[in-house]
Order: sequence, then C-alpha cells, then structure tokens
Amino acid sequence: MSGTTKKSDGRGQLGSTLSGLAVAVGCLLFLGGFVGGALLYQPYTVPTGSMTPTLAIGSKVLAQRIDGDEVRRGDVVVFKDPLWGNSPMLKRVVAVGGDTVACCDDDGHLTVNGTPVEEPYLRPGPGGSLRASGEDFTATVPADSLFLLGDDRTASLDSRTHLEDAAQGSVPRSTVVARVDTIVWPLSGGTVERPAAFAALPGGTSTPGPAVPLMTAIAAGAALILAGAAYGPLSTRLTRRTKPAREKVKS
Repeated sequence: MSGTTKKSDGRGQLGSTLSGLAVAVGCLLFLGGFVGGALLYQPYTVPTGSMTPTLAIGSKVLAQRIDGDEVRRGDVVVFKDPLWGNSPMLKRVVAVGGDTVACCDDDGHLTVNGTPVEEPYLRPGPGGSLRASGEDFTATVPADSLFLLGDDRTASLDSRTHLEDAAQGSVPRSTVVARVDTIVWPLSGGTVERPAAFAALPGGTSTPGPAVPLMTAIAAGAALILAGAAYGPLSTRLTRRTKPAREKVKS
C-alpha cells in the first residue's frame, strides 16, 4: 500500500515540476518575442490600394525600424517626405542613388541602368497590356536618395508624379522610417518577398528581419503557458475519476 502511494506522489511531483517549467519557459518565449517585436517593429495599416496586389488596402503589416542606409532595391518602405504629404506612405524602392531608371523597354519592362527588371507583382493595365508604367519616363536618382513606385502602376501616386521636381521624383534616404517585412492580416499574407530581378543588380536585396521567429516564439510561449496552466485542473479531474477504483482495490 505504501509503495503505491509513494509512486503516485512521485508522479504528481514530476507533473507539477514539468508544468511549472513549461509555464516558465513559455513566459520567457512569450515576453521575449513580444518585447523584441515591440522594439524592432512598428505596426501599420495600409491606407490605400497603391501597393496592390502585394499589400491590399486595410492590410495590417509589421515594418522593421531601420536606418535609410539599410534600404535596398526591391524593399517596400514606409517613409514620410514633406513634399509628398504629412502622412506615412508605403512604396517600393526600384532604384537608388546613382541609378538611371527608365520605362519602358520594348517588352514593357522597367529598366535600371539599362537592365530590364521583371516585376511579378504587376497587373495588366487598361486594354490588358502589361507595362511597368502607363507613361514613359527617365530619371537619374541623386546620391543618398531613392526612387519609389507603387505596385499598382495604374493608380499609384509615386515618384512619377514628382518627376518635375529638382530630385526628379526621388526622396532622401533619411525620410525612410521602416521597411515592411511581414503581413500579419490577412493571415495568408506572410513575408513580403524581394523580387529576384532586383537581387541580380549590384548591391543585391535586403534579407527579411526576425518577424517570423519572433511571432513563432510568441505563439510557442502562449501554447506552453496554456499547457502548463491546464495541467493542474486536468490532473485533479483525472485523480477524482480514478480514486473510487483505487479505494476498491485497497478494500
């Protein structure tokens, strides 16, 4: 009889220890992921449809806080330039300081320093034609500046609208406050990809930030906390169910 009681107590102690450990680890993961995300990322709601189909209007995104010097071609950035308005805007960087960007070549592609850029996110324009821009243009990007276009070239008000400005539509790198990394809503959004065509240009493309690992840590931490917290009530309920059977064996 005493052997049976000791074994039962040992199992209970082990379960309680594992439960406490799960809650502790879960808290570390949850809080670490949450704090890391709050420090590195800023949430934004996409205000217009200029970045469709990549970012639909109303989508919730996480943008990594970065310095403008870290921006590469292909990045979707959040920036605020007084000449463009007083609100944060989201556009894609297609050219950087020193580049000559033009549209369009014979196949309707945007070119950067004479190299055609394949943009898989573009949609056909009026009449079904697939062109990187409805109007032709050529611009040279000043040093430490960026040339920005929306992915919806038929509706976006972007660098093309400011071609007559002194900077030929470009904005200083210093106006960038964040780089869009992940779409959190809708849930099917995932990471914002950098087109391979930009990766082939000098300087390459940027790499995604730690948004996915951080969100995974938060989710895993929450699961561990719930599992650890649920152990006590479940253990008590199971003990109550098996107690009559044990008493019958003792008699």
